[in-house]
Amino acid sequence: MRNWLISTLPGLFLCLLPLSVLAQDAAAPPPVTVAKPVIRDVVDNDEFVGRFESVDEVSVRARVGGYLQEVHFTDGMLVKKGDLLFVIDQRPYAIALEQADAELQSAEATVTYAAAQLKRAERLVKSGGQTVETLDERRREWISAQASVRAAQATADRAKLDLEYTKITAPIDGRIDRALISAGNLIQADQSILTTIVTLDPIDFYFDVDERRLLNFARTARGRGDDLQVGGGGVEVRVTIADSDEKPFTGKLDFAENRIDRETGTMRLRARLDNPQLILQPGLFGRVEVEASNTYRAILIPDESIGSDQNERVVYVVGADGSVSAKPVRLGSRLHGYRLIHDGLDGSETIVVNGLMRARPGSKVTPKLIELPQTREGAVPDAVDLELAQ
Repeated sequence: MRNWLISTLPGLFLCLLPLSVLAQDAAAPPPVTVAKPVIRDVVDNDEFVGRFESVDEVSVRARVGGYLQEVHFTDGMLVKKGDLLFVIDQRPYAIALEQADAELQSAEATVTYAAAQLKRAERLVKSGGQTVETLDERRREWISAQASVRAAQATADRAKLDLEYTKITAPIDGRIDRALISAGNLIQADQSILTTIVTLDPIDFYFDVDERRLLNFARTARGRGDDLQVGGGGVEVRVTIADSDEKPFTGKLDFAENRIDRETGTMRLRARLDNPQLILQPGLFGRVEVEASNTYRAILIPDESIGSDQNERVVYVVGADGSVSAKPVRLGSRLHGYRLIHDGLDGSETIVVNGLMRARPGSKVTPKLIELPQTREGAVPDAVDLELAQ
């Protein structure tokens, strides 16, 4: 019996050894990733949804009536100012111009004849061969003939202008719509819309701002010595679109309406952005970030370091001995990839940035300190948790 116990004790000890090691490991504080908050100069941003609109938009109409004869563009193409777009049947206007030129020549001949008659009458009056009344009549005829020439010249100029108007050209640079009227249709002067052209570069972005944030923008502009109503105060904006692969487009506020809408309590603002690659299109929705403050010192932390306790947002702070405590915080907007903290932290704390599920107030953890970059594009990757788990 004694020999049996001696022979089995080593095996029993080997079996119990892993259990004791596991018990010791289970009692060790769980690992978490910690870091100091980022402290840097920032400017608050507000976000709004708006829509892009062209700076200039023209509805192309004909200045003269007639049958549409030719269309000289492809639907949707980019056009330059002066490019030929449409041609109206020119034959009636060419005939009208010939008639006006003929009437002008006749009026000029009448002036020549009246001038000769006037000179002859002046000589005869001096010699006593004609009366003064006849001289006055010849002078009246000459003046009337000159007026007829001016009228004929105006008619000819108008006929020439009408003939030029049969060729309809692009009034601005931009992208043209489809042809709304096909060749062969009758066009009414100044009424029929043939197509539309919109400019694309630069392009405007319109959005509505409520009263509270409008007053904040105005205060920010005044702090820079600018006026929100004049040139938008020069406030910087960033506009993002639905395509996540496109980087934000930058621009500046350049206009604010002169009154608040009584029904909505909002004011419409406009930002102007460069669009050299013509990515932005009129009617496209976007989300704009607007500078809502002057530069100030701020405390920033990652979104994933923020927990919740009932209706409060909290951050877990780790002490020098590894103990965990929860601090309520008041959150702000998202800046430079972080969340702005308005109240609750002074920036000297060491906070849990990864592994919140293993941190509990009153317990202890094994902290692994990292340094957060001043700016980041995304969140801290989950690979940190996997590394700690291993």
